[in-house]
Amino acid sequence: MPSVWCVNELTPSQKGAAAEAEIAAAVIRLRLGVLRPLGEGWRYDLAIDIGEKLLRIQCKWASRNGDVIDARCVTNRHTPHGYKRTTYKADEIDAIAAYSPDTDRCYLLPVDEIVGRTMISLRIAPTRNNQARHVRWAKDYELERAIKRYWDGRPTLPTSTDNPRSRAIR
Repeated sequence: MPSVWCVNELTPSQKGAAAEAEIAAAVIRLRLGVLRPLGEGWRYDLAIDIGEKLLRIQCKWASRNGDVIDARCVTNRHTPHGYKRTTYKADEIDAIAAYSPDTDRCYLLPVDEIVGRTMISLRIAPTRNNQARHVRWAKDYELERAIKRYWDGRPTLPTSTDNPRSRAIR
């Protein structure tokens, strides 16, 4: 009989792979195309075909901290010049997509909101002092809502005669 091995905590690489898989699955459920670059070293993990544009997406694992979901907006890598930690720029990606296992949802943040930041926080419950200004509400960044809001697109369900390659978000 095979033994079962239980892992209490995923490694950072496992979290990244799981987040990427969850985000890709969520995009597919919206009936949008998902592309993955061949080879390593690209600043983005996936591209989402929203019709007239491809969005370059960096995928992240988001952890819950009380009433907030936090996603790191940095990358750490080894280069010929040593270990390097950098943030993302608008010429490298179009957005960060974050998967939160605590909410079982995917969030999409435009690059303009994360440039130069090392972390982004999304609030899932009201603040204790009822402050609402300058709060990033998680619900506003849920995947489908963010695509509609920031890229003026609306995922549409294709009919049986639609060719997915020619379908555009309407």
